[in-house]
Amino acid sequence: METKRRKVYVEVEVTHRTDGTARPNLIRFENGERYEVDRVIQRCRAASTKVGGTGIRYTVQICGHPTFLFDEENGKWFVEAKTD
Repeated sequence: METKRRKVYVEVEVTHRTDGTARPNLIRFENGERYEVDRVIQRCRAASTKVGGTGIRYTVQICGHPTFLFDEENGKWFVEAKTD
């Protein structure tokens, strides 16, 4: 059985490089939870098939686990969070 997901907007600390790329460093949820991005595995334009929305999809590693982080390119970032 697949876990249900919902779109959750998050704050992201990002390093903007001189070549125009961005590197997310930290994700912060509204409840104060913070997750450091260990590394960026992939970056591509893609849609979220689980919660809807499009943008630049970052496959990032957090605490040893890969997950998706989406940049809608309008200043808003979201994740596909698990529902309770």
